[in-house]
Amino acid sequence: MSVRDAKKLIAYFSRRGNNYVAGKIVFLEVGNTEVIAGLIQEMTGGDLFHIQAVGAYPEDYTEATAVAKRELRDQARPQLTSWVEDMAGYEVIFLGFPNWWGTMPMPVFTFLEGSELSGKTIIPFCTHEGSGMGVSVRDIKKACPDARVLDGLAIRGSEVKKARDGVSAWLKKRGAFIWKSSI
Repeated sequence: MSVRDAKKLIAYFSRRGNNYVAGKIVFLEVGNTEVIAGLIQEMTGGDLFHIQAVGAYPEDYTEATAVAKRELRDQARPQLTSWVEDMAGYEVIFLGFPNWWGTMPMPVFTFLEGSELSGKTIIPFCTHEGSGMGVSVRDIKKACPDARVLDGLAIRGSEVKKARDGVSAWLKKRGAFIWKSSI
């Protein structure tokens, strides 16, 4: 099975609002990870799924990071607002998230542990401000031991608006690029 011909899902967690970007707090209409998920969808033709926790994170950035740190410490598994209806129909899952405290936000763990991903190929991508993928690939492999996890793409949040060429090159390397839209 080639990634190009597989049915693809782009599942992502992203936070809009006040975020840390290039050393300062800025308001983002669209979260950085959502921007990258949209580029991947445009370039691969995959289906989008937004991973969302039932309880919204605080709008204030410092408060949101405190909640995220507490969830990580407690190994929380926040309830999600919805689930992918036909996960069996997908062969490749592009999994996107911001790096929070060295790994994925806890709703992404909920998604991974609550979805049947055995035999699937998971291709992670994350946004960050200096910490790259952290230990998220290890955590994905632990949560999904029967899935094939490929190397991921880490993009600085402050460089998301300039990431089109990098995302395109990464997808081509993975054999996943199919659309020739405005690239």
